[in-house]
Amino acid sequence: TVPFSSTANSLSASPSNADALQVVSGSMELAQQHALNLDMALTIAMYHDLGLEFGREFHHIHSGELLVADAYLKEYFTTEQLLTMKEAIEDHRASNNHPPRSIYGKVVAEADRLIDVEITLLRTVQYGLKYYKEMDEMGHYNRFKEHLINKYGPDGYLKLWLNLPRNQQALLNLRKLIANEELLHGHFKRLFQQELNR
Repeated sequence: TVPFSSTANSLSASPSNADALQVVSGSMELAQQHALNLDMALTIAMYHDLGLEFGREFHHIHSGELLVADAYLKEYFTTEQLLTMKEAIEDHRASNNHPPRSIYGKVVAEADRLIDVEITLLRTVQYGLKYYKEMDEMGHYNRFKEHLINKYGPDGYLKLWLNLPRNQQALLNLRKLIANEELLHGHFKRLFQQELNR
């Protein structure tokens, strides 16, 4: 087992620590199902979002760079293993236009699909309020709905690569909600007003 360096242990100070721990848990579950190297799967999960300190857009690239730059890991993994782990981290992002290059990439990508209906809707509202301040309420709703369809709809860019039952069910629940305009708009109005009143 790899005792982690201070780089990976900085996760404990992250505001998204709960999300990170869910990715670790999901990765270990899937790695065991597929008889993978558990140390590799755990390390990938621990490092997959460390690059967020440099911004979200290229965080998957920066996270992979942090992993291969960590001299501590060279004591435990071969050069080939480190490259596989770097590529897995680079491939985990939902908006990537190519499938993960290895089973390790599929594992961390699947574990990172934290599809919780309420959290997904809330974060989508919050993103709109933060980056589209000029929009009125209807503009926010249209952006909110378009994003959900483009990412989570039947033809959306989010892909589930492996069979993690909680993701399959959560995505089905979210798609049912997206298809119900009246219900979706009701959820939006509740969350939109909630955020405005904070």
